[in-house]
Amino acid sequence: MTTGPDSATDLFGALTGTDDPALGRLRERLAAAAERDGLLDIAYRTVDSPVGTLLLAATGEGLVRVAYDREDHDAVLAKLADAVSPRVLRAPARLDPVARQLEEYFARSRRTFELPLDFRLAKGFRRAVLTHLPDIGYGHTASYAQLAAAAGSPRAVRAVGTACATNPLPVVVPCHRVVRSDGSSGGYVGGEQAKLTLLNLEAAA
Repeated sequence: MTTGPDSATDLFGALTGTDDPALGRLRERLAAAAERDGLLDIAYRTVDSPVGTLLLAATGEGLVRVAYDREDHDAVLAKLADAVSPRVLRAPARLDPVARQLEEYFARSRRTFELPLDFRLAKGFRRAVLTHLPDIGYGHTASYAQLAAAAGSPRAVRAVGTACATNPLPVVVPCHRVVRSDGSSGGYVGGEQAKLTLLNLEAAA
């Protein structure tokens, strides 16, 4: 899905979401040509996982978005087109390393992600919070209060909650490891069940 008046993006949009093999091959050729010519600003694909179908999107700088089904993938792509660039195309090849590392993570053979990340969708304190999330080790949790202290603002517990709730890169940037001070799971962009699934997966490894 793409938006914008550019004829190339309109063509890309017309080829998105179809299962026709011939159009799929054409889409792949267009993606390769767009990548080669520097016209592909945002590539995306979807992957199946134990927490549902995940949308992955990447710029030339790195992974910029991971989205759950409940966030509405079409709406997420539209927001990316508005916030980053209307030149958005389904181009799985750019996301192959992400998909592979996610598969390894869900198979419990990977504990950390080694991917270039594009944090442009997070600003200010929210971005500072996200940079501290990978410090919470695999299989461990931290409270919102502990994360606020780590980010340098011990009283900003509510702001930490907002940063986690708006994390543009869930799973890869592990906001699911942040829980309430009483040990309960708390909210999560993918829903409570997804958060518990991730925590249980890590605890069982």
